[in-house]
Amino acid sequence: MEDEVDRLVAAWRRERPDLDVEPLEVLSRVSRLARHLDRARRLAFAEHQLEPWEFDVLTALRRAGTPYQLSPGQLLTQTLVTSGTMTNRIDRLAKKGLVERLPDPSDRRGVLVRLTVEGRDRADQALAGLLDQERAILAELSRAQRGELAGLLRQLTAPFDNIPG
Repeated sequence: MEDEVDRLVAAWRRERPDLDVEPLEVLSRVSRLARHLDRARRLAFAEHQLEPWEFDVLTALRRAGTPYQLSPGQLLTQTLVTSGTMTNRIDRLAKKGLVERLPDPSDRRGVLVRLTVEGRDRADQALAGLLDQERAILAELSRAQRGELAGLLRQLTAPFDNIPG
């Protein structure tokens, strides 16, 4: 089965036979897949009236377990945004009734961000929708192939995820 990347690689091999274009065979497919995944995520989240960034914050809180709360600093670490961006996001989610701010009992100046019941329900529903979309994308692969692919992708991404700072 030929895809767009096969055609792109063949064209580059014809036009630039002096270059080794083999990396394109993998990374161009990863890039194209990322675009398809982004569309699927946006569709799954839109069905639950969420933006991707809202899903990221809500699910970070949901994964924290009962009572589904984190400090803004912990949310920063998990979502990789600046403190100003996180403050804005928390404000917007609080205005929608999906999170609430509480005083941090261990730090008089600090706050905790807690998922509301509505926020938890919305995160759970959006996650279920996302998993349906992602299962459909992976449907052509066997369980063994999915496991192999996950391992190979982990090998590629782990060095990026483990860079200090």
